[in-house]
Amino acid sequence: MYKNLLVLSCCAPCSCAAIKHLVDSGVQVTVLFYNPNIYPLEEYIKRRDEQKRVCESLGAHFVDLPYESEKWDEAVRGLEREPERGKRCSMCFYMRLKRAQEYAKEHHFEALTSVLGVSRYKDLTQVNRAAHRAWCEIGKPYWAKNWRKDGLEELRRALIKELNLYQQTYCGCRYSKKMQEGPKVLDQK
Repeated sequence: MYKNLLVLSCCAPCSCAAIKHLVDSGVQVTVLFYNPNIYPLEEYIKRRDEQKRVCESLGAHFVDLPYESEKWDEAVRGLEREPERGKRCSMCFYMRLKRAQEYAKEHHFEALTSVLGVSRYKDLTQVNRAAHRAWCEIGKPYWAKNWRKDGLEELRRALIKELNLYQQTYCGCRYSKKMQEGPKVLDQK
């Protein structure tokens, strides 16, 4: 087990069980919120503030990087019509995990893990492939833990209720929102 771990998080509901488990195990946890994919800005702010509240409640450090939606748009340009779990998601994971790797290296964390694969909307294998690619480029160890196993999914559900967490209805990007709401969203910026 690591002593000083950076956890890349997409949202409070996906991260709460991992944070609690790690803190209870004596790990110094810092949660990194780097999610330039989240759309619209109001949703980003809501998810960021909820993540910060959970970190404070569970005894983890919280860091948020700037909201760089233009960089995300540039990274996924040409992949707008990809299905959920397609090439756009791979690029999104890679972009965010690479930045998290850089942050972990700059701030001397032992390793990085993420909860990007916890959501039912995402594929853990796809997340781990993107993490491996970022790891090979930056060189900071990546812990490919399945945060759904070993009772953590049950703990996650309990914490969502106990902490009265905001639960979003889509992954975060405008394209997943489009799938949830309908075609009008894709044309909005």
